[in-house]
Amino acid sequence: MSYIGNQPAESYASFEKQVFTIVNSQTAYTLSHSVVNENDIRLVVNNVVQEPGSGKAYTASGTTLTLSAALVNGTDEMYCVYLGRALQTVNPPNASVGTAQLADSSVSLAKLSATGTKNSTTFLRGDNTFASAGSDFTPNFLAYLGSSQTLATNTTTLIQFNTEVYDSDSSFNTTSYNYTIPSGEAGKYVLYFQLRRESFAGTRFFGTIIRTRSGTESDVISAEANAGSDSYDTVYSMIVADCLAGDTFHVIAKHFDSGNKAIYGNASSSFFGGYKLI
Repeated sequence: MSYIGNQPAESYASFEKQVFTIVNSQTAYTLSHSVVNENDIRLVVNNVVQEPGSGKAYTASGTTLTLSAALVNGTDEMYCVYLGRALQTVNPPNASVGTAQLADSSVSLAKLSATGTKNSTTFLRGDNTFASAGSDFTPNFLAYLGSSQTLATNTTTLIQFNTEVYDSDSSFNTTSYNYTIPSGEAGKYVLYFQLRRESFAGTRFFGTIIRTRSGTESDVISAEANAGSDSYDTVYSMIVADCLAGDTFHVIAKHFDSGNKAIYGNASSSFFGGYKLI
């Protein structure tokens, strides 16, 4: 009848025999294979099966066989048969390992060759990498304008977010006023900003997040305040952007009022922040 189920790695494996060379007055011999105890082998002396165990004919542990009495070379003969031992390390056949096997305490994540960090907060993905369960939204940052900043008319101006609220990876620069995606942290990020105008006349006003990648600048998202009765209103916007490690982001503004105008500087009025989603 044909075999049902996964094909065994070893088929009809025979028991292995080891013949010993007798040494006069010697009671300790070396086994070819490590054993748990004497019950893993059958010892035969002069064609008589010996009784295993302490106080009996022999004991065994690891690769050491110990006789209770020495034999005589040229007179006695001795061999053993291995009744149980590991034949080889075998990779389980495809689709043969289920949740019951993974729950076995002998199956450890430490034995897996997956990449990434394996710990109590990660799981093994289908691409053989460890990933965090969910997201802790890091890296993340939030910076704000510490004091009011003056903007010249019809001039693109870098907003000087010089005060940090938080910065998980120390990646926001309060001197150049930009945020850099940390090494190894590419992915989708939520980026947002807000700017509050101070005593504007109500003409057009723009705020824009700019990305620099490999030395090239590009707009990520813009917000605009048009003419209106409220000269202290805000512009704000938010976007989910695909980011690469090393990308830098900053915020610029431009207005078309006559003369210089200012942006409010405090944590609740003018700020720039972001966090990683995936």
